[in-house]
Amino acid sequence: MNPLKQCLWVPRRSCLSTGRPALSSIYGPKRWQSSIPHDGPPVTETNKTEATMKRFWKNATVGQKDGSYTVLLDHRALKTPSGNTLLVPPQKSLVSTLIAAEWENQETFLKHHALPMTALASRAIDAMVDDTTRAEVRQALLDYLDTDTICFYQDYPPQLVDLQAQHWDPLLSWARSTFGVELHTSESLLFNSQPDETKSKMDQIISTFDHWEMAAMERATYATKSFIIALALVKKHLTVEQAALAAQVEVASQIERWGEVEDTHDVDFHDVRRQLGSAACLLSSL
Repeated sequence: MNPLKQCLWVPRRSCLSTGRPALSSIYGPKRWQSSIPHDGPPVTETNKTEATMKRFWKNATVGQKDGSYTVLLDHRALKTPSGNTLLVPPQKSLVSTLIAAEWENQETFLKHHALPMTALASRAIDAMVDDTTRAEVRQALLDYLDTDTICFYQDYPPQLVDLQAQHWDPLLSWARSTFGVELHTSESLLFNSQPDETKSKMDQIISTFDHWEMAAMERATYATKSFIIALALVKKHLTVEQAALAAQVEVASQIERWGEVEDTHDVDFHDVRRQLGSAACLLSSL
């Protein structure tokens, strides 16, 4: 998911405003500010970044507000697309530090892919506290069980068979034994689905997640195309590197056979680790 859809916002100064960002588009609808009130989110200076793609702040720092941490751009607290001040609980000081570092390390032109923590924290605050949105996200994630990356095995080439056994077999065993569920594996997408009892059990598990865990679970699932890998990461059964290796078994097999494709395999290598790393950091209690 492009970080721009969830990038943080700061208080009113710009002449532009945006509509609530849609998940299917980069930018929300724009309209010129006038004296006529509108029902969209607050007009924020981050619109200047959206319009010019240039850095408009001098310093990004961590501050405190109402017993929580917040991130300040030139002493102004960042806001989410919905107009919420970004507040990070005191037990997650690492999260606020990383978000401030993302903005401080932006240079002349804004690089939205370099704001993974910004996007993820904003997603947690704006969306994952809403019961309706949480229910929709849970269902979307549960749908991944029927097409989970680690549930589809191939018997050729040998390199792939070995990697599947190395990374997927232990993970499936962990999920089955830890949660008492049945997980089917198959060699065809057309003939595999998971039992309703398994989906119900997994729904019960993620229903207990707080909004930080839900945001991390969503990002990790989309990054790996695997509910099980994401769950293992959120439950801290896997490290970021282990989760990335499990998610990229097929790519690793191709590289072993044919070599690495420059600007493709190497980009994917770093991207999945950036996405999973941000999810893991969001769960940190440091």
